[in-house]
Amino acid sequence: MKPADRSCTAPAGAPSRLQRLANTAAGVGVALALACGALAVGASSAHAAATIVIVNLNEPGVGFNDATPVTPVGGNTGTTLGQQRLIAFQRAADLWGATLTSSVPIRIGASFEPLSCTASSAVLGSAGATEIFSDFPNAPRASTWYPSALGSKLAGTDIATPGQPHIRARFNSRLGLFPDCLPGGGFYLGLDRNAGDGIDLVTVLLHEFAHGLGFQSFTDEETGEQIENQPSIWDYYLLDNRLNRTWVELTAAQRAASAVTWRGLSWNGPVVTRNVPQVLDPSSNLAVSGSAAGNAAGDYQVGDASFGPPLSNPPVRGQLMPVVDQANGTGLACTPLNATNALAVRGNVALVDRGTCDFVTKAATVQAAGAIGMVVADNQPGDVAGMSGSDPSIAIPSVRVTQADGATLKAALQRRSRTASGVVASLGLNTTRLAGTDARGRILLYTPSIYSPGSSVSHYTTEAKPNQLMEPFINDDLTHEVTPPRDLTYPLLQDIGW
Repeated sequence: MKPADRSCTAPAGAPSRLQRLANTAAGVGVALALACGALAVGASSAHAAATIVIVNLNEPGVGFNDATPVTPVGGNTGTTLGQQRLIAFQRAADLWGATLTSSVPIRIGASFEPLSCTASSAVLGSAGATEIFSDFPNAPRASTWYPSALGSKLAGTDIATPGQPHIRARFNSRLGLFPDCLPGGGFYLGLDRNAGDGIDLVTVLLHEFAHGLGFQSFTDEETGEQIENQPSIWDYYLLDNRLNRTWVELTAAQRAASAVTWRGLSWNGPVVTRNVPQVLDPSSNLAVSGSAAGNAAGDYQVGDASFGPPLSNPPVRGQLMPVVDQANGTGLACTPLNATNALAVRGNVALVDRGTCDFVTKAATVQAAGAIGMVVADNQPGDVAGMSGSDPSIAIPSVRVTQADGATLKAALQRRSRTASGVVASLGLNTTRLAGTDARGRILLYTPSIYSPGSSVSHYTTEAKPNQLMEPFINDDLTHEVTPPRDLTYPLLQDIGW
C-alpha cells in the first residue's frame, strides 16, 4: 500500500536541453543556472497570481554576483553583469507569475557557471524539476508523479523537501565572453526582444522555467521505463498516434519506440488541442511536378526560414535548378555564383546544399543571381528542421528538406539542360493541415528518429508555425508570450493541472 505522500528526486538527465541551431553545424546546446541568497519576484493580474522566488546559488563575485561593469541595454538598467542577469530573471519570473495561479511561492534555484562549450558550439543551459511527488493531498490522479511546483500548487501547501527549490536551473557563464565559448553568440540581456545576433536570455528563461513547472517527461524516453513503475501526469496526454493509445496504456518498449518515431507522438490534452487552430498556421509545402519529375513528383514536408517572405498561396513556382560549385558535385552558394550557375538559377528555384556558410548567405547569393526561391538540402541524416537567420534584404522564399529528400530531388535533375530541368517546384501552403499537427489536428511532440537526450518528447515539434517557445531550438522569431494566440506553452501546463 502506498504511503499518503511519496516523493522522488528527479532522475539524472531530467533537465531539458534547449538548443540553438547553428547554420552550418549540427547545432548549439543551450542551458540555465542560478546563485547565494533569494530574490522574491511576485506578479499578479485579475486572472492569475503566483510568486516566484529566485534562489541565487552563485558564490561571491561570479554569476549573479559578477561585478563586471556593463552598459544598460534594451530596458535592462543593471550596471553590472550580475545585476543585468538578475533583472532578466525577474522579467521572466514576472511574465510567468502573471500567468500562473498558485498560493505556494515557486522557488527556482539558479546559477551561472562554466558549462561545456567550444568556439563553434556550447551548452547554454538546462533546467527541470528537482523532485516529483505522488499521492499528496488533493492529487488529481492517484499513483501519478507530479513535479514539485505543480504538486505544491495542487496540494495548497509546499510539499517540497524543506530547503529544496522546486526547480533547478543552470546557465553558461562563459557564453560569448571567451574565444573558446561561442564568441559573438552570448546572451542578450535586454528586455525588448531586440537580440540581433545574440541569444535572448528572457526567452530562454521562459522556456526553461516551463520545463521546471512540468513541461517535461519523467518517464525514461530512451527505454520507456517509468520511475518505480508509475506514470507521470505527462504520460496521460502523450498519444502514440499510430496505435491511438496514450503512454499510460503502452508497454515500455512501445513508449521507447514512439519516442523515436517521427511525427508519431501527439499531445492529446484538451486545452492545447482547443487552442491549436488559433495559434498554428497552415503547413508549408514543397510540391514537385513536371515532365521530368518522375519518382520525385509529390509533396514534401519542409522547414521554414526565419528570413525572407513566408510561404503563401498562390505559391512561388518555377523550375528547380541545382547550384553546382564544388568539386564533389554539391552546391554551397557561399560566394557569388559563376556565370554557369547564375544562368541556371535565373528565374528558377535554386537547389543548394547545407554547409560552410549560414542560410542567409546562401539565400542572398542565389537571390543576387536571379533565383525566385531557394530549397536547401540537408547535409546529414535527420528530420525536417527550420533555418535561422535574419536579413531584411532577402525577398525570395526559402525552405529546407531532409538529406534523403534532397537526394531524391537531385536524382530527378540529372538530365537537365543548362537553363531548364523539366522539374517544377512550387513553394506554398497546404491549407488542409496546420503546421506541426497530426491528421486529427493535435500538435506533435519532438520525436527525432535518432534519440536526443533532454530534447526528445519534452518539446513541441520543430514543424510548428509560427515557431513555439517550447521547441528544442531557439528561433529568431520567438516572442516573450506563453499564451494563445501566439503560443501553446501555458495551455499545456493547464492540461497537466496548472
